[in-house]
Amino acid sequence: MLQQIIGVPVSPWVVAVAAGAVTVLTLFALKRPRKCTSKVDLTGKTVIVTGANTGIGYYTALDFAARNARVILACRSKDRGQEARDKIVAATRNENVMMRVLDLSSLSSVREFASAIKEEEDHLDILVNNAGVFGAPQKCTEDGLELNMATNHFGPFLLTQLLLDLLKMSAPSRIVNVSSGANQFIRDADLVFDNLRAERQVSSFTKYSITKLANILFTQELERRLKGTGVSVFSLHPGDVKTEIGRNLHWALKLLLLPIIPFMRTPEIGAQTSIHCAVTEGIEKLSGKYFIDCCPAEHKVSPLAKNEELAKNLWNVSLALTGLS
Repeated sequence: MLQQIIGVPVSPWVVAVAAGAVTVLTLFALKRPRKCTSKVDLTGKTVIVTGANTGIGYYTALDFAARNARVILACRSKDRGQEARDKIVAATRNENVMMRVLDLSSLSSVREFASAIKEEEDHLDILVNNAGVFGAPQKCTEDGLELNMATNHFGPFLLTQLLLDLLKMSAPSRIVNVSSGANQFIRDADLVFDNLRAERQVSSFTKYSITKLANILFTQELERRLKGTGVSVFSLHPGDVKTEIGRNLHWALKLLLLPIIPFMRTPEIGAQTSIHCAVTEGIEKLSGKYFIDCCPAEHKVSPLAKNEELAKNLWNVSLALTGLS
């Protein structure tokens, strides 16, 4: 039946894996999510949220604005970013919300954005690397990087590196990297490096999972290098959330996911762990950890996520491919 719908041959194991994935995602979606309970006021704090015009990023930024922070929305679309900014200001009455264009798939756009931030802001207290893509075509960007990896890993990696001095000057400060439970599906370390320039044809889900494992590896290596600076860094799985991130998926895969859509979390609920990692007091000692539902969940990552050598190798490759070494 599935083969008839999609129009291409589908092996039984693919159907089995897809069915298993839908079952697992449904069970996770049915789990009662926890909410961030912190009442911390962010008056005087400056925060950046990437991908803040929609979904999890929008509700993360909305929460920060409600806490009286100066919020910088980093959005790929100027029009959609401005629309989000206006909605947040109207909802919170916080006029100190700014919008700047940022295309994380373009290293030049990242550099331009970071340069403007360093020129205009005298401190930065929270950076939330939220923006991401799922199912984007497998092709190279203008920088010669695979599009999904460029947007989900290399862009945030470069942005963070360029803003680190400002974050250190503002310590105690925090970096929050939005990953995904999809990282658990990557068990072959070679996959992490085989597709940096779109050399190897892999499925949309595999591409996405690789980038989400990269987010965790980056977080853990960054934590090791930030010891003693007062900058904390966290990664997280927001849960299975109904957002626009899968807008580029093949229609057949969207069809497979239809059964769980009614059970998926709203973006507002999906934002809770990002908010928790950004504002909750006393969690600095958990820097480097991976969170689910506002709690550490180190047991729910791929074994590769705990591989220090892999993390260091990815760090060095990322430095080279983003022009930092």
